[in-house]
Amino acid sequence: MNYSYAFEVRLHDVDHAGVMFFAHLFVHAHDAYEAFMAHLGLDLSTMISTGERLPIVHSSADYFQPLHHGEKITLTLEIKTLGETSFTIDYSLHATTGLLAKVRTVHVHLDPRINAAIPLPQTLRQRLQPYCNTPIS
Repeated sequence: MNYSYAFEVRLHDVDHAGVMFFAHLFVHAHDAYEAFMAHLGLDLSTMISTGERLPIVHSSADYFQPLHHGEKITLTLEIKTLGETSFTIDYSLHATTGLLAKVRTVHVHLDPRINAAIPLPQTLRQRLQPYCNTPIS
């Protein structure tokens, strides 16, 4: 199962050439991540205030077509891998012209007291599982 998120490329997203500034792709992916977590019933502000940490430890993007001002984008999100202490999210961005870009983020469950990875909470694992389209080992 995938999660879908829609947005429109805004004027503040684009550079002088009228295409999305490359780093803004990560902003939209992160907006989709926040919406996805809320969809799962996981309030990030509560998690942060109670000491839960899921920082991004890796991110990457591939750009296939420019994203233009005013373009309506559909972003699909899937959990690519669900490990013991981390999970990987793949984002695909589409418009009427086809696939525009892909983003990947890797999140680790961190214990901030010892600054080390710890196992994902069972509740989080259970809520992410239906969106993981890759067999879990």
